Amino acid sequence: MWLLFAFIAVPLIEIALFIQVGGLIGLGWTLAIVLITAVLGTWLVRSQGALALGQLRSSFNDLRDPTEPLVHGALILFAGALLLTPGFFTDAVGFSLLVPQIRHTIYEQIRNRVRIHTAGGPQPGGPGGPRGPVRPTRGGDVIEGDYVEIDETPPTEER
Repeated sequence: MWLLFAFIAVPLIEIALFIQVGGLIGLGWTLAIVLITAVLGTWLVRSQGALALGQLRSSFNDLRDPTEPLVHGALILFAGALLLTPGFFTDAVGFSLLVPQIRHTIYEQIRNRVRIHTAGGPQPGGPGGPRGPVRPTRGGDVIEGDYVEIDETPPTEER
């Protein structure tokens, strides 16, 4: 429901701002500001995106959690889309998303809302292998069993 509200409210806000700003400074200056913010925004998104990509690579190389650089990259990408969209409101939101402290605050808000649950199980090449986990039994009893490997290659026809 909030997404529908955003799709209705944002264009109305943009139209109102275009009318107000255009009435104050004129059509030419209004269009010039829109073009300048698009060019400046593109340059800032490229530089911020390169920094975020470097942080992501560093987190992979150092075997650290990559979620924060991924969130920063996603927010920079979203900021780029907003800055390329003509309008004063979307430009203001887009430029604010290029501020690292604001992105970090958004990341903290997302991190506080998301709960990660992990389930234990065999890892590829780990204990249990492809047949599943090795589970301890009660009292140390061993239950033995037999298995049969099935050949899944299709039979060939003989002539």
